[in-house]
Amino acid sequence: MNRAAARVAPFYAVEINRLANARERAGLPVIHMEVGQPSAGAPAAAIAAGHRALAECPQGYWESGALAERIDAHYRDAYGLAPGPSRVVLTMGASAALVLAMSVLFSPGARVALPRPGYPAHRNTLHALGLEPVEMDCGAATRFQPTAAMVAALDPAPAGLILTSPSNPTGTMIAESELAAIAETCRARGIRILSDETYHGITYGSRAHTMLEYAPDAVVVNTFSKFWCMTGWRLGWAVVPDPLVDTMRRFAGNLFLVPPTLAQHVALAAMDEHAELQAHVATYARNRELLAGALQDFGIARIAPPDGAFYLYADVGELTRDSLAFCRELLDATGVALNTGRDFDGLHGDRYVRISFAVSTAETLRAIECFGTWLRRRKRA
Repeated sequence: MNRAAARVAPFYAVEINRLANARERAGLPVIHMEVGQPSAGAPAAAIAAGHRALAECPQGYWESGALAERIDAHYRDAYGLAPGPSRVVLTMGASAALVLAMSVLFSPGARVALPRPGYPAHRNTLHALGLEPVEMDCGAATRFQPTAAMVAALDPAPAGLILTSPSNPTGTMIAESELAAIAETCRARGIRILSDETYHGITYGSRAHTMLEYAPDAVVVNTFSKFWCMTGWRLGWAVVPDPLVDTMRRFAGNLFLVPPTLAQHVALAAMDEHAELQAHVATYARNRELLAGALQDFGIARIAPPDGAFYLYADVGELTRDSLAFCRELLDATGVALNTGRDFDGLHGDRYVRISFAVSTAETLRAIECFGTWLRRRKRA
């Protein structure tokens, strides 16, 4: 095994999901709050478009120019920007977009800064590509997000910076003024920005701002998996500066060929189903309120403020020093599947759990009841 591969850590959410699926196969109940995926499927009209495409369209290698144009229109509607469809590179999910962006932006051995806690695939993909993650410890004082001052203090300056707002696992967002300050700091220090905007569209107050508003030369990644409820369809995109477009497309063709053809037809239809998709966000908002209140009642008071996404990142350090064991125990006893903070923070994650509330409200209420009963029994034992 090469040294880079050996540095890629396990993805514990996948492990817990595997245990939860085995429990389901045994006929036992499970509430899936361990993985970051909507329980609702793609919009009904999008599924219907997929049926038509299966019947009428060849399912060979293909890239949808209409979808690139529709994504460009989305940037005009959502952010008042017009990057142009030629800068939109369609990919096999945001995961492939991240691999492509890191490969194109950074030379082997380059140092790339990113927040901790943060999405584990950012750190592990950097490792896999022979790049060096530089973690910034982001705690409650900065709402679990990096600041311009943190970026300015990095010595030497890294080649790149990865941002995620709203964040996985915390759901916190970087304020507009701070995004602008980070962009200016990176511009002054020659740091390339890779902005993972996977959870845009899922916010509970202020809207999310794209980094393109402040750093037009940033590479921005997004996906149809979250807001558009198309997780298993494996379709995303990157908006790339003009000088990098040809290189990105060259890498994409060699590494991944093209994204799934059927998914592109479905996504084009999904982008117009605003009412159905916003109804899902309203469900997440209700679940968020219910869970946050329940955790307070259970004595779990330290929760990252979830401005967006569909996660609660909760400090359970008074209940356990091993949140992976805590999650396994909870799953075995109740069927409620949560994820360990160990995925997101190698230093402090054993005192945190991440709870996905992208399930139905009925499942959320059932999970609260099961979790509360289990905690009371555990405390008496």
